[in-house]
Amino acid sequence: MTADFSRVELADVSRNFGRRRAVSRVSLVAEAGDIVGLLGPNGAGKSTLIGMLATLVTPTSGVVLYGGRKAAAQDAAAIRSRIGLLAHELHLYPELSARQNLEFFGRLYGLDVVSVVPAALEAAGLTDRADDAVQTFSRGMRQRLALERSLLHGPRLMLLDEPFTGLDDSAAQIVGDRLKRRAADGAIVVVATHDLDLAEGLVTRVAVVRNGRLISDVPATAGIRQQYRTLVGNA
Repeated sequence: MTADFSRVELADVSRNFGRRRAVSRVSLVAEAGDIVGLLGPNGAGKSTLIGMLATLVTPTSGVVLYGGRKAAAQDAAAIRSRIGLLAHELHLYPELSARQNLEFFGRLYGLDVVSVVPAALEAAGLTDRADDAVQTFSRGMRQRLALERSLLHGPRLMLLDEPFTGLDDSAAQIVGDRLKRRAADGAIVVVATHDLDLAEGLVTRVAVVRNGRLISDVPATAGIRQQYRTLVGNA
């Protein structure tokens, strides 16, 4: 079963962890071509929202819709096959080489790894390190490899939680350009980041969360840092 969609919606979602409410009644819509910057201080609820969009965290109330459908048990796997996730945990096997990691995940998606893996290694700038163990890589190299791992299957929905961690300016620019191309090709991109300078010029929408609540959702304009400071405080 395939389950493609061009719109994802958080509809009045909340999430409690025991007595703590991490997310409170958030509604947000993202469509194909959007790059939504999910901004907010540490503990604001950004990672919980990413987890709910990824189907990994179940809302306590409210619903997440993919093209108007819930990720119900009967089609959850099909919906997940259209999602690419880059989280804090990079989900790489350190004892395997970069090539072996990509081949492993490619086979899980049923891909022709002979055709897709070399292109992914090139996009990550790791062709010359393809057969080196990932445990010998810098954090930035692992981050770039994990990004390509999440893009192998051409996902419709890209979810990235602090994707610029460990990247120098050049690598961060490469990642940003990669995300722009994916959005131009019709992907929905949601980026949770605290790096306002990198968000500038990348995101098309700015969604700011504070204390688990969505306090602003507006088109991106020049001066994201000032917008953010006005809403949240000094950044």
